[in-house]
Amino acid sequence: MRGILSAQGLTYETRSGIRLLDEVSLDVATGDRLAIIGPNGAGKTTLLRMLAGTLRPIAGMVHLLGEPLAGMRPVKRARLVAVVGQTDQPDHRIPVRDYVALGRIPHAARRPGAQDAAIIRQALDRTELLHLAGREMGSLSGGERQRAQIARALAQEPRILFLDEPTNHLDPRARGALLALVAELGLTIVAVLHDLHLVSGFATRVAILRQGRLVASGPVEETLDRHVVRDVFGIDLLRLPHPHEDRQLTVFDIPLTRSTGAFP
Repeated sequence: MRGILSAQGLTYETRSGIRLLDEVSLDVATGDRLAIIGPNGAGKTTLLRMLAGTLRPIAGMVHLLGEPLAGMRPVKRARLVAVVGQTDQPDHRIPVRDYVALGRIPHAARRPGAQDAAIIRQALDRTELLHLAGREMGSLSGGERQRAQIARALAQEPRILFLDEPTNHLDPRARGALLALVAELGLTIVAVLHDLHLVSGFATRVAILRQGRLVASGPVEETLDRHVVRDVFGIDLLRLPHPHEDRQLTVFDIPLTRSTGAFP
């Protein structure tokens, strides 16, 4: 095992026998920002949940800091791992500050102290939510709500942060801003990303799934090439010079035509 997280032979089936993940193995090093990508139904969220310890595989193992995740006490896991899911629905009436404070539950005694308050304030500050701390969660915009969920996760002081499609329902500019914020946190990140255009700018490594199997895994520029993208997604990847800056643009050519098998 290298780094912080290691998975060997992860396999998962539904009760009806449908295999959602098939013998997936990968490593995540400390400081990695790993993007898990693939078509709809490829097993991305299933893999994320197993890596985070919220879903147990029928075969295979996950090790976190060298310890089997399945045998780790929930409180210890919650001090190491934070998860921001795509279906999180916080109570709309709860103030932002109190929502973020929920992240201290794995650490705090019966009465949160001054250190907990300082950590909560820092989480709000890092996600630019201090000025909204007294607002109710239901009054926030989509981007503000996503930042509040990340602030709650930061309040856990995790070693690794898991994000399941964190840019859902955000406009293009807000997507870029949210991932830029996450990239600057200095944490090890594992994120399911639906928008391929965001991968190169955010991730240091990528894991590509298709029909529950790991097709490729490695550094983004080496792994996300035109042949893999064409084979897995059925679209073209182009790398073009930026017209105004000294860098390349990664462009995905998505034709607006209907084709057999395009829908899940």
